[in-house]
Amino acid sequence: MKQELSANQAATKQKFNVFDFLYKYGTVIVIIGTVLFFALTLNNFFTFSNISNVFRSVSIVTLIALAITMSLTVGGFDLSVGATAGFASVIAAKMMVMWEMPASYAIIVPLVVGMVIGGLNAFLIIKIKISDMLATLSMMFVLTGVSITFQSGSAIYNFMPIPIVGGIAPGLMQRAFLYIGQGTVGRIPVPVILMLVVVAIAHVFLNYTKYGRYMYMTGGNKEAAKLSGIPVNKYVILAYILSGFLAALGGLVLGARLGSGEVNAGAPYLMDAVAAAYIGYSVLGIGKPNALGTLLGALLMGILLNGLVMMDFPYYSQDIVKGIVLIFALGLTYYKRKE
Repeated sequence: MKQELSANQAATKQKFNVFDFLYKYGTVIVIIGTVLFFALTLNNFFTFSNISNVFRSVSIVTLIALAITMSLTVGGFDLSVGATAGFASVIAAKMMVMWEMPASYAIIVPLVVGMVIGGLNAFLIIKIKISDMLATLSMMFVLTGVSITFQSGSAIYNFMPIPIVGGIAPGLMQRAFLYIGQGTVGRIPVPVILMLVVVAIAHVFLNYTKYGRYMYMTGGNKEAAKLSGIPVNKYVILAYILSGFLAALGGLVLGARLGSGEVNAGAPYLMDAVAAAYIGYSVLGIGKPNALGTLLGALLMGILLNGLVMMDFPYYSQDIVKGIVLIFALGLTYYKRKE
């Protein structure tokens, strides 16, 4: 009887060891498997040009996903990041094309506006007591409406006709601004370098500074954090200001890549960014929002999309694959939490 019990315990232990392995490395295995599958089935997939394109497209998703990650660290959720990104690109384009301002202003002002938007989100959540999802959803609608009204519903681009007044826009999208979305250092795109630098800074900030640790503690248990003497509201404000800043930065890269200010340019990136941030939970078994996991989640979504497009997979079915991958990642994370 004892031998049977020992055998059963060993089998159970082995089973959970296998699950732990999948929990820690499942997402990484899926990324490697996806890359190998596309590399073996598509002749032009594993080329420097294509991989560079994947990373370039992923850079915008990653920056916006990092914005969501910041809000998740304090137990919140920022739905306004896509609209913030679009609004930032419109402001930058408006300043250069319509108001003939230098590129430095067109970069700094939208970043400040993004931080103000994050502060307003925090105000609605903390002072007005609106739930994070409803507050940021409301902000998303407001920003989308303001972006459309700001330019009478049209995109902002070089030599565009001026609505109502008539004539041609006097300014241009400046090279210094376009460089952050279209430039290269050697053969490496500038957006990729910017993405990696921001991910590294976010990783160090969240894991090796007291501010990051307190944000995690706030998100883990607000009441316990308060009892520990942590000013919870202060770190919620910080998280949403950082979220607004990163979303605006993603919008600037997007605007520089497009070479114009599109009123709804950031909206399509929202759901991929949400998926990337949540997939990041399951990377290496961390089980919480983190910068490196978000980067790998964005890479997975970008590789999937790139490979499916190259395979001529119907665009209207691509979200099914994305959804299945997200279910897999979240299934590992939340099942593990229940243990």
